[in-house]
This record gives sequence, C-alpha cells and structure tokens, in this order.
Amino acid sequence: MNSVDKSAITAVILAGGQSRRLGRDKAVEPFDGEPLIRRVIRRACDGVSARGVVVVVAAPARAAALPLDDDHQTAVDVFPDCGSLGGIYTGLKAAPTDWSLVAACDMPFLSAPLLAHMAGLREGVDAVVPMVEGRPEPTHALYTRRCLPAIESRLRAGQLKISGFFDDVAVRYVPESEIRDFDPDLLSFFNINRPEDLTRAMELAQ
Repeated sequence: MNSVDKSAITAVILAGGQSRRLGRDKAVEPFDGEPLIRRVIRRACDGVSARGVVVVVAAPARAAALPLDDDHQTAVDVFPDCGSLGGIYTGLKAAPTDWSLVAACDMPFLSAPLLAHMAGLREGVDAVVPMVEGRPEPTHALYTRRCLPAIESRLRAGQLKISGFFDDVAVRYVPESEIRDFDPDLLSFFNINRPEDLTRAMELAQ
C-alpha cells in the first residue's frame, strides 16, 4: 500500500450541486474567458501548490460533462444526497495526500496569498478554517484525512451541518482580522448562487 504524502496538498473542488438558483450549471458558466470551475481549480492549485486535483460530483455523467484536464481526478459522492459534508468526505477519501484544500466550484476569487498563509498553519491541527462574520467557512478550508472518522460518524447519523464535526477534531480557526491581511475585501468567500451574483462577480472581475 502506498504511503500517504503528509506535506503536500490536494485541491478538492466540490461540484455536486445542481445550481437550482442560477438556473444552469454554474461550474461550466463562462467567466472571464474560461469555465468557472477551471478558474477555481487554477486559483486553488496556485494557492497551495497542489499536488493533484479531485473534483467531487454527484454522478459519473456529471463528471463527463465538466471541462477538466486529463490529470484531474473525479470522485462520485460516497454518501449520496448528503450535501457539502458528504462532498468533503468523498474528496478527502479520494485524495492522494493527507491534506486537502476544499473549495466550492462557485468561488471565483480565491486568493493565492490567503491560501498559502492557511497552508502554513497546519502544524499540530486537523483542519484550518476561516471565520467570517463570526461563522466558519468550511467550503474554503484545509482538512487532513484524520477528519474522516468524525465526518463519517456525522454522515451516518444524518447530521449534515459541516461544522458539526469540528468539536471532534483539532481546528485552527483563522479570524477575520487575520484573513483581511491577505484579502482585505473578503472576496475569497464570494460565491455564485443566483444570476445577480454572477453579474456582480463579472463586474468585480473587471
């Protein structure tokens, strides 16, 4: 059995949502000259010098429809219909490294300096999670595979709130004041759900 790389990071991109509020597939939406998911992957990889990419999807057909590179791995939800918590579990399970950066596919303004800073905070913890307006941002966070048992326990109990398992692992929370040193406007956490979000994001990209 191959040993798991303890220092490198995999970029895990969550792309299992159905984009109901946008009305079309946000992952493939053209954004500033490229499909949105490719922009997110590129920025995530730049931020943590990712060893590989795992894109989590709800079904194989979904994976086939995404504009991914040949070396991008896809993983189908191990626990179907369990939202982002299930996606995080699937991504961590599939990743070839101990640590993974988990990001949603609809976050076009990931900040490489912020992600690099977060990657440097991993010593002695199981997760590195930003806090914005007093709330954790679990789909813009770093996790080690040591989180898998705690996540699986929650999934099997039907407890799908992502932050629910944080009490069971060692978390380094990144306060908003620290985040703003690298991302003053907190654009890293801007995500596209509705048509007006997409319009605003395109304006910001200009």
